[in-house]
Amino acid sequence: MSAIQTYLSNIHEILQKVEETQGSVMETAAQAMAQATLTGHNIFAFGCSHAGLLAFELYYRTGGMATINPVRAPGLYLDVDPAPFTSQIERLPEYGRLICDQKPIGLGDVVIVHSVSGRNTVTVDFALRCKEKQATVIALTSVATGKEIPSRHPSGKLLMDVADIVIDNCGCVGDGSVTIEGVPEKVGPTSTAVGAAILNAVMTRAVELITESGGTAPIFISANVPGGDVHNKTMLETYKDHIFYI
Repeated sequence: MSAIQTYLSNIHEILQKVEETQGSVMETAAQAMAQATLTGHNIFAFGCSHAGLLAFELYYRTGGMATINPVRAPGLYLDVDPAPFTSQIERLPEYGRLICDQKPIGLGDVVIVHSVSGRNTVTVDFALRCKEKQATVIALTSVATGKEIPSRHPSGKLLMDVADIVIDNCGCVGDGSVTIEGVPEKVGPTSTAVGAAILNAVMTRAVELITESGGTAPIFISANVPGGDVHNKTMLETYKDHIFYI
C-alpha cells in the first residue's frame, strides 16, 4: 500500500469513527446553530494558525451559511512572516479576551472554536470570555491529544474543559497519521480534512433544522453560476445585521 492509499484509508477510518461516536454531539451543535439563526442571534468561528483555516472554510462560500462570521486577529494566521511568530502570539495571556471583546458576541450567540490541542492561552482565554458573555461555545478538538498534553493556560484548563459542546475530531496525538520507513516523523495531518467535514456536516444539519422549523436558511450559491451574484447580494443584504465581514 502506497502512502497515498494509507493516508486516504486513515481519513476514511477517522471519518467512520467520527460518524460512529460523534453523531449525538454534532446534532447538539447543529441544534445550537439553528436556534441561534431562528432567534436572530449570531454565529462566529475562531482558530489560530492552521486551526483558523476552518474558520475561513465556513464563511462566504458556496453552499455555506452566509451568517457564519470568522474571527480574525493580528498575528494569528498564516499570512504572517515569519510563520513561527504565530506560535508565540497564540500563547499570549489576555489576548484571546481582547479578541473576543472586539466582536459583538453575546447572549444567544454561538461560537465555534477549533484547536487540535486546545492547550494554548489565546484559544482558552477566547473561549472563556465568550462564555462570560453568555455565548454557547462549540469546541472542535482532539480529545486524545488533550489527555496527553498539558495546558499552557494559567488555569491549567484546555479548550475541551471550558466549552459547552465538545466535538472530538478523533485524530491521533500529533496529527500526523502515516509512518514512512526511514522517516522519523509521522506525516499526513488529518485535522483539517476531517475537521472541515465535521463542521460542514454540522452546518448542513443546521440548515435542515432551520428549514424544518419553518425558517429560511441564509445560503450562498456559487458566484460562477447564472444568478449567483444576484442571489448572494440578496443574502448579504437580507442578513446584514448578522454579517460582520462586509
